[in-house]
Amino acid sequence: MQAVVYAGYGEPPVLTDAPEPECPSDGVVVAVRATGVCRSDWHAWKGHEQVPLPQIPGHELAGVITETGPDVTRWNPGARVTVPFVCGCGRCEYCAVGEAQVCPHQTQPGFTGPGSYAERVALHAADLNLVALPDSVGFTAAASLGCRFATAFRAVTVHGGVGPGEWLAVHGCGGVGLSAVQIGVALGARVVAVDVAEAALDAARRLGAQAVVNSAGSGASETAAAVRELTGGGAHVSLDAFGSAGTCASSVRGLRRRGRHVQVGLLFGEAATPPIPMDVVTAQELAVYGSHGMPARDYPQLLSMLADGRLRPEELIGETIGLAQAPAALAAMDEPAAATGTGMTVVELPG
Repeated sequence: MQAVVYAGYGEPPVLTDAPEPECPSDGVVVAVRATGVCRSDWHAWKGHEQVPLPQIPGHELAGVITETGPDVTRWNPGARVTVPFVCGCGRCEYCAVGEAQVCPHQTQPGFTGPGSYAERVALHAADLNLVALPDSVGFTAAASLGCRFATAFRAVTVHGGVGPGEWLAVHGCGGVGLSAVQIGVALGARVVAVDVAEAALDAARRLGAQAVVNSAGSGASETAAAVRELTGGGAHVSLDAFGSAGTCASSVRGLRRRGRHVQVGLLFGEAATPPIPMDVVTAQELAVYGSHGMPARDYPQLLSMLADGRLRPEELIGETIGLAQAPAALAAMDEPAAATGTGMTVVELPG
């Protein structure tokens, strides 16, 4: 089959012939119809996260089942499906209660094994992890759900618990951040969007953000002060959707008393242990959460809001490309501006 492969960290990814995936006994093989180009793929390619080499990137996918393993009971070839980017093992105590996103034996396409920048991909523990796609949800829109949109949805609804009329601050308006803006607005929250790029802030406004803060050249304290002023005392819920020491600190410091900070953006290297102002967390009884994707069991609410039009992930897609253009799209994330782009890039495959 055709697939995008990189042989080593930072080495140019290329479109080439690759072996067909082997179907796991408890899994399936999916013919990929669409897959997102995500910054997490870039982090793995750069070696910020260790993966087996050579590697096929890609973890945001939707497609059609072509083969099922002998232990699979819920799925048959021909089914239209998507999948969370974290796949649980289906056997541990966390999977037993539906918390596959923290499974200690999890698999992730593009990280623990070959991913979805390919014509076909193998997925494990299909009965636990696969999500059926309604006919009303196209493959391209569904490809954005497995990582960015679903991650933002769970961060806003489960950890953030955002309610109508509450202020939601979103720090970083890339794919996850703009998803969070749209979700917050759909839930009736008042959203303030924070970013260093005016194009990203314009996109947040179009999605319904009530206020914006351009944080270019500002420190964490200055940015937080601007958020507190706009929200009349601080956000009820704040997301660091970018992932840096500065955005993390701004998010925490911009909360009102008893507010909730949710860390969504990934932190690597020296930024992996940012200096969180725990004196403020204690004195103001703030809550600090980490959020790592969304398990398959939580997709029905998300898909229901897609079906009735309250959520429109297709509005976040900036560009669709073919598999041959995927290597260049991944490499383009070397540019800092790509981290705060105004639209997702989705690879579409014929079928």
